[in-house]
Amino acid sequence: MNDDVVWSGTWVAERLGVELAGDAGLSDLLGLALRRNPKRAHLLVSNVLGKHVPQRPSVVYAAGHDLGVRARALLGDAQARRAVVLGYAETATGLGHCVADGIGLAPYLHSTRRPVDSVRSAGGFEESHSHATSHLLLPEDPRLLTRDGPLVLVDDEFSTGNTVLNTIRALHELFPRERYVIVALVDMRSPQDQGRLADFAREIGARVDLITMASGTVSLPDGVLEKGQALVEEYEASALPAPRREGGSVTRVDLAWPAGVPDGGRHGFAPEHRAALEAALPGMADRIAEALLPDAQSPARVLVLGFEELMYAPLALGVALEKRLSAEAAADADADAAGTDAAARTADVRYSTTTRSPVLAVDDPGYAIRSRLVFPAHDAPADGPGERYAYNVAGGGFDAIVAVVDSVGDRPELHAPEGLLAQLAAHAPQVLLAVVPSYVPEQAPELAPQHDPERPSMLPEPLRGPAFSSYAAEDVGWLLQDLSDVRLEAPTEEREEAIQSGGAHYAESLPVEYQPSPQYQELFRAALATSAARIAQAVGTVTETVLAERPPRPVLVSLARAGTPVGVLMRRWAQHRHGLDLPHYAVSIVRGRGIDANALRWLAAHHDTADVVFVDGWTGKGAITRELADAVREFEEAGGPTGFNPEIAVLADPGSCVRTYGTREDFLIPSACLNSTVSGLISRTVLRADLVGPDDFHGAKFYRELADGDVSLDFLDAIAARFDEVADTVDAQVKELLAADRAPTWEGWAAVERISEEYGIHDVNLVKPGVGETTRVLLRRVPWKILARAGAGADLDHVRLLAEQRGVPVEEVDELPYTCVGLIHPQFTRGATGTDGKAVAAK
Repeated sequence: MNDDVVWSGTWVAERLGVELAGDAGLSDLLGLALRRNPKRAHLLVSNVLGKHVPQRPSVVYAAGHDLGVRARALLGDAQARRAVVLGYAETATGLGHCVADGIGLAPYLHSTRRPVDSVRSAGGFEESHSHATSHLLLPEDPRLLTRDGPLVLVDDEFSTGNTVLNTIRALHELFPRERYVIVALVDMRSPQDQGRLADFAREIGARVDLITMASGTVSLPDGVLEKGQALVEEYEASALPAPRREGGSVTRVDLAWPAGVPDGGRHGFAPEHRAALEAALPGMADRIAEALLPDAQSPARVLVLGFEELMYAPLALGVALEKRLSAEAAADADADAAGTDAAARTADVRYSTTTRSPVLAVDDPGYAIRSRLVFPAHDAPADGPGERYAYNVAGGGFDAIVAVVDSVGDRPELHAPEGLLAQLAAHAPQVLLAVVPSYVPEQAPELAPQHDPERPSMLPEPLRGPAFSSYAAEDVGWLLQDLSDVRLEAPTEEREEAIQSGGAHYAESLPVEYQPSPQYQELFRAALATSAARIAQAVGTVTETVLAERPPRPVLVSLARAGTPVGVLMRRWAQHRHGLDLPHYAVSIVRGRGIDANALRWLAAHHDTADVVFVDGWTGKGAITRELADAVREFEEAGGPTGFNPEIAVLADPGSCVRTYGTREDFLIPSACLNSTVSGLISRTVLRADLVGPDDFHGAKFYRELADGDVSLDFLDAIAARFDEVADTVDAQVKELLAADRAPTWEGWAAVERISEEYGIHDVNLVKPGVGETTRVLLRRVPWKILARAGAGADLDHVRLLAEQRGVPVEEVDELPYTCVGLIHPQFTRGATGTDGKAVAAK
């Protein structure tokens, strides 16, 4: 693979139009590849990190060490002694350790994805674009993170800055300090992201510095994610497995690892550990060299292969082995009477590590990942079994490979016929296995962290506008992950066909966003003008009821997305009438799957659970009311934080399903007329296993491209403008409500059961009552017919228009308890989903 004259990003650049620009030499540091990851198409592949591309250990070590020397010069020795260095798993664990070596005076800790039973988490954070996101911080001594000196954060690249800023924000809340230093190999922020660092530093009131080897930008054309995924599918389908030959030998070598020295920085690595390891490295290199040289013949090309997060120990061994074999070659050259050039005789030692990140391999000199070995995980990972990878090993021409793992990874899977060792032996005549003892500390009880060690601190801060949604940042914090770059939409019939044929859940995809016609937009604006005061009155009534009966300063938590405009309006009412600045968040709840448990954990970590008030737009038959109650109960029974009140406060309760409401009339709430363009340009929420991991928030998209049609703020402003004129009416209505019996009667549910039988449907899940739910049926489903209460007027103008556009009959009915009801015929199952979100079979 010695095609050095071709830049290893050429293949991707030519096919996707990706451009890399920046400092001189940037292309020497970085190549490009394609991820097998639905969140991001491209991968910047470092040539000096030692992860994907085998590189000389001395080059890898020098890159990190030199950055550490610069960090020490920036801090000064006094500050450097008080500092802590934090590296990121899995990619930057070795780099962070090298930076700590360059600083020389500070302890080192790296995040980990491997929980350790005897060590409590001292915090954590998320890496949103990564294939595996959750990072744990497991210091042996939790006081390591409470030191008030500078925190030096080390990652391989500084791209959007999200990962580092999420980390600083989470840790600063727990352990505030005056100074942070970010160290990365490359700074690849876009011009839009470059100003965020200074703004963030001002926000938290701390100094934040950045040190990198080089800087540049990556230009991504429109549609790059879809094009990249298509290329991955095309080349994966035609890819051949790496050619294998008869396996070489596998020999275990005893390193005699020094007692008391940790295998890395997972639980902390102090300067005294560094001194002990440096003293032992020459002897360990001798043992490896002796095992490599049974006949005193130096192998020409040796790879030292680390194991996922275990990057520093094999790198240090690689550096020592490189020195040892180079010295051996030089001595041989000196003894050679013919004067053989020592450089020509020097062993070529390389270093890289295995990884859990799936990347496309293409055997082309202009592509950074030329080959891929696939093997099963061999360390019993907490997130279950899965594939692991070694890149650019097959076809690398290695005469010997030294596989370095820790003892946790020395399991039967490592030695299995399709395991890592067998894969390596098929591509090198000699394989050595060197096992570093896994360091598992016994954490003293008195050193246990004083904050809740559960997962909430691993979760990122809420998304806010204008970066996510068209709402102002203070209006709402979205406890969601941004899936804006993932293609999730499909036509209604196609989505429902997929739901039926494969048992897919409705929340795994999104409907194509309905784009209103000019006529429909006029209807929306007319409806808003007509009903603004009526809605303002309902907003005031429900808000005043909450303030009277719930905590003095409630935390509003709206159910995204229909509840979110209501939550924003309630927050505005409380601020306008009482000067209260109520926190407001939006969370996901999915029929048949429950509420986002990680969002509940985040809320419990940041607020008193008793203060949380769930908010929604309206009730139909009460399905979400029941879903929330069941979900909160199951969450608490599973050991989650307790104290959440599952009752929902809604703007309109025509189904009589809740006791806190603004009105029980079934009238048009204009926010039901539209989708994202009246809800901050946010999609309905998404829950899909390949996008949402067990420690992730549910997902949603921000439709920035629909900004020209966005009426979200118009809707809010039109209603807020009527607050003063309805204030007296609200006060009188609230007084009356507080004295009344507001217990739910579930009349709506009874009515739905009756309609289901009368129309021969025999399934309440196919009956969608109320103006809001009927509108959803027309916008998102394949409806059968609409029932309209006789005499219903302008409230149903938009329903009649949509029904006409969809070719759906509207049938007027006397004594209908709702203004209208949308029906999905059970024999047209493409549009039918039941309580579990899956298709309902025809009756």
